[in-house]
Amino acid sequence: MTAPGELIIEPQNGQPADACVFIMHGLGADGHDFEPLVPALTLPKDAHVRFIMPHAPRLPVTINGGMVMPAWYDILAMDLGRRVDEVQLRKSAERLQALIQEQIDQGIDSQRIIVAGFSQGGAVAYQAALSFPQPLGGLLAMSTYFATADNIELADANRQLAIEVHHGNFDPIVPEALGRSGVERSKEMGYEVNYRQYPMAHALCPQQVNDIGQWLSERLA
Repeated sequence: MTAPGELIIEPQNGQPADACVFIMHGLGADGHDFEPLVPALTLPKDAHVRFIMPHAPRLPVTINGGMVMPAWYDILAMDLGRRVDEVQLRKSAERLQALIQEQIDQGIDSQRIIVAGFSQGGAVAYQAALSFPQPLGGLLAMSTYFATADNIELADANRQLAIEVHHGNFDPIVPEALGRSGVERSKEMGYEVNYRQYPMAHALCPQQVNDIGQWLSERLA
């Protein structure tokens, strides 16, 4: 599974970054999928935030007849629990953790690093953030599920991590019940989770974009 790189967007005000937001895209997309989100967030002018949007490798995906496409891991069945290739998922999470460590090594405080993911990318974000050995600034899980909840090794450093979960209540791809299940599992593990639902399908909506901007501003204030 080769890593095809990532899209990096430096702070809009031209200043050196003192915070970083990772956004993991969904199945069949790439890092550019969330590029238009950055200016729409309307972050404060004094926010020096770097956005990093990794591109998934191309893999055969079982539920799509073995078609090769950008994917963080193979999805074996679309049942309620989402049977996935956990080995591939964990490799993707380890790649994300390595990118996070690179930012820390470059001088970004780990607690000013946010991990976000949409759909498949959200499952990777859950795994990467909750098992990362240094305290992060937050986890944003969008239209996704907690695929590794049964066997994740939680890091003590992120036991107090702020978790924000968003889901559309008309989502035909990842049913809202699956997203809510991830919320409940996280709460059972002791995390405080803020859950927001929106009248949308498997997507983002304007109200959600506004909420994300406010949440990021609060987390990185």
